[in-house]
Amino acid sequence: MHMTRGDDIELARRAAGGDRAAFSALLERHYDFIHRVAYRWCGNAADAQDITQDVCIKLGTAIAGFRGGAAFTSWLYRITLNAVRDRQRRQARETSGAAAMSHGANNVQQPEPEHRLNLEQLWRAVHKLPGQQRDAVFGEELSHREAGDIMGCKEATVSWHVREARKKLKLEFEGTLS
Repeated sequence: MHMTRGDDIELARRAAGGDRAAFSALLERHYDFIHRVAYRWCGNAADAQDITQDVCIKLGTAIAGFRGGAAFTSWLYRITLNAVRDRQRRQARETSGAAAMSHGANNVQQPEPEHRLNLEQLWRAVHKLPGQQRDAVFGEELSHREAGDIMGCKEATVSWHVREARKKLKLEFEGTLS
């Protein structure tokens, strides 16, 4: 069965009213989406799993705040992004002192075969992009219109940021992709 945006809005409305089956249906439908967004932003599978669980728990109370003005996935993307940022701030506070002392030992990376691009390298490069370009690339899971709603800009601006990001990534990996 293919669900539509209207189905999400109806499920969210029912879930906000206490319908557990509707809430479960929303979680089942969007769990993988939440995890993909979390992983793209944090780049770590364990953290992405924790963030996904945090978002699922938070949705229990946050669902009442969904108004249906935008797509449910846009709203959910924003909640997931906020959870990622909260976790990153919390981790930064917790590790600020200890990280300086153990920096060298914890950040040893295994050598990569030359001329090979892997997904981890790509996401590291995406994380280095300027803010709006990075946000646009991470928002590729959404339509450019939905990403624009989240980023607070026009659809054409999102398209421009994606093009610029792709140019920079292409330049960065030009030798690797040969």
